[in-house]
Amino acid sequence: MRSRFLSNLVASQNFPFYVTGALFLVLFGFGSVLFDGFFSLQVFLNLFIDNAPLIIVTVGITFTILSGFGGIDLSVGAVVSLSCMTLAVLMRDTTISPYVCMAIVLAIGITVGLINGLLITYFRLQPFIVTLGTMFLCRGLTAILSRDSVPIDNPQYSELAFFSFEFGDYFLSLGAVIALFMVVLATIILRYTSFGRGVYAIGGNEQSAKLMGLKTDFIRVRVYIISGFCAALGGICYSWIMLSGYTLHGLGMEMDAIASSVIGGTQLMGGVGFMPGTLLGVMIQGSILTIISFQGTLSAWWTKIVVGLLLCLFIVMQALVNAHKNKLMNQIAEGSVKDTK
Repeated sequence: MRSRFLSNLVASQNFPFYVTGALFLVLFGFGSVLFDGFFSLQVFLNLFIDNAPLIIVTVGITFTILSGFGGIDLSVGAVVSLSCMTLAVLMRDTTISPYVCMAIVLAIGITVGLINGLLITYFRLQPFIVTLGTMFLCRGLTAILSRDSVPIDNPQYSELAFFSFEFGDYFLSLGAVIALFMVVLATIILRYTSFGRGVYAIGGNEQSAKLMGLKTDFIRVRVYIISGFCAALGGICYSWIMLSGYTLHGLGMEMDAIASSVIGGTQLMGGVGFMPGTLLGVMIQGSILTIISFQGTLSAWWTKIVVGLLLCLFIVMQALVNAHKNKLMNQIAEGSVKDTK
């Protein structure tokens, strides 16, 4: 009975999420035991505050991975950089309202996502190549705007950067609230809308989705538009932290987002994933960095090392879980054949 329960648990689509949640609890508990002051609500909230841009970007990346066909978006880090630089240059050289500047930046992100989606969907190009190209394009455009760091000193924009929601002795930044809202919104979209179910369907089996009458091309284009929008929104939140535009902003963020999504339980072949799991994937990275910060002598590069090891482990776990699922399905099929005989 117990072995059957464990077998069904491993075969569950939420099993990677359970593993990710347990890993986060272990890491946070490990930090709490080792360091005084680690186990506090504000330290926990700081995980959202410090990683708000990455959370938002990871939401977009998760949509692309779920859609299958090798879905990935390598341009998101470059879009973050372009967003920060565009905001900085517009507020330095023009009198445009910061809110209009943010709308322009979101439009840029949507445009980049639309370009990616159209090239991938209608020309059947590999997402890796297409988004690699738009990554170079956005990095180049950022350097054309300015190769030097451009500070953002607009008073109205600075107010947004320092705005926070306070409750007692604790607080959450505006960026963190937006990040949590995006996770909740994405979860609702994927779970309760026809578009969300379509994303899972084309990621699981695109041909079957077409036979079901789903507009697979339209869904995939929208997925990359969402990724571009999330990258631009993440860039806005990143600019609230850095208050500057620079060509190296967001460098490597696409890899952190992919790693967080996979550690959070999203399968790289598409069709399987749980958005709160991606949030936990980011929180795991944040917890590792926080432990290193409390320790004081280790390099922040240890975060990359640990995340790399975890990524490899979760990919292996995905392969083992899929093999176990296939074994169970074969057993069920063999059992049904015997019953018919």
